[in-house]
Amino acid sequence: MVTSLVETKNGSVVRKNLGYAYIPQACAELLNAYHKDFLNPYVNFHRPCFFPVPLIDSKGKIKKTYPYEEVMTPYERLKSVPQAERYLRFGVTLEKLAAIASRMNDNQFAERMVKARSDLFQQIARFAMLVA
Repeated sequence: MVTSLVETKNGSVVRKNLGYAYIPQACAELLNAYHKDFLNPYVNFHRPCFFPVPLIDSKGKIKKTYPYEEVMTPYERLKSVPQAERYLRFGVTLEKLAAIASRMNDNQFAERMVKARSDLFQQIARFAMLVA
């Protein structure tokens, strides 16, 4: 699979999606399944990101700008790289990634992810009630 090319800390992506509530360690498998099935595909194939364009000023300093033309998903960015197939794991092709990306449009996947997150938090709440 494609790893996230988002220029941010992973924690901020996760926290923005899940919030800061305590999640019991025993629910780690549920959380990992949610990330694998929903959050990672959403970030890689459906969530637009800004990608920097470095500019060198008159003093030789590199300044990063984020033009609107460079807003794309990490998958779209990967496709734009020359000879992108070279950077994929063995057995992964751009055609397989295209099939994943085209299964649903961005809004459909986001709605599905929100429902899965709601279900996840309900399961965590049920677990917390059993333990308490």
